[in-house]
Amino acid sequence: MDYTYTIIDSNAASKLQLQVYLREYGDFSCVGTATNPETGLNTILKFAPDMVLINLQEEGMGYFHMVSELNQFLSSLPIIIGYSSSKKYAYNAIKSGFFDYWVLPHNEFDVRKTILRLRKTYPQQNVPATLCLKTYNDYRYLDTTEILYLKSDNNSTDFFMRNGHVVSAFKTLKSFEEQLPESFVRIHQSYIINSRYVRRINYGKSICTLRTENQDELPFSKTYREKVDTLKEMLSKTAINTYN
Repeated sequence: MDYTYTIIDSNAASKLQLQVYLREYGDFSCVGTATNPETGLNTILKFAPDMVLINLQEEGMGYFHMVSELNQFLSSLPIIIGYSSSKKYAYNAIKSGFFDYWVLPHNEFDVRKTILRLRKTYPQQNVPATLCLKTYNDYRYLDTTEILYLKSDNNSTDFFMRNGHVVSAFKTLKSFEEQLPESFVRIHQSYIINSRYVRRINYGKSICTLRTENQDELPFSKTYREKVDTLKEMLSKTAINTYN
């Protein structure tokens, strides 16, 4: 699977240089760019990238506010890397939970060290990003990153997609459980959820809320409580934890 990333940078040359460096690694895919905190926030919420690279040069504090604002909408933050022409914002970046901080101009060695550390800290699973549903002579291919959750109905399974479509397969939920990437977690006898779209885990109500337009709520059961705990830990790795 590829790591997806978004660049927020008003400098076109800087943006292009980063894309050139990241293209070398083969497993990094750009899913959007932006030029300021406002469009950056929208791009992150729209594409849910694994990594966000931010040029703090012009609107440093505005970007830190943007990162803080992300906590209102996301259960876990993407991996964030900041860069600037000086170390002026380095302290703020550390306090905001940034994964790394670079001093401009972009340096191939700095990028390489960060990428290698990122791969070691957040290894991607060696599984196909596409799931093939076969029915007789019909082959249907689903992008696993676009699947919100799976719901079982006796011996069939419905795939609820990000675009609102529902795709049915005449196999049990268990048959898909081991085929899907690690980001998919079974939380109930009838549900497997894609962790990248989880907005909230409410233990009191035993409900997971998704980052969808209708904020869909899926129940989790005591039987799968341990897996829900694993899901929480998985999401907490890239989240800035605060307690009221």
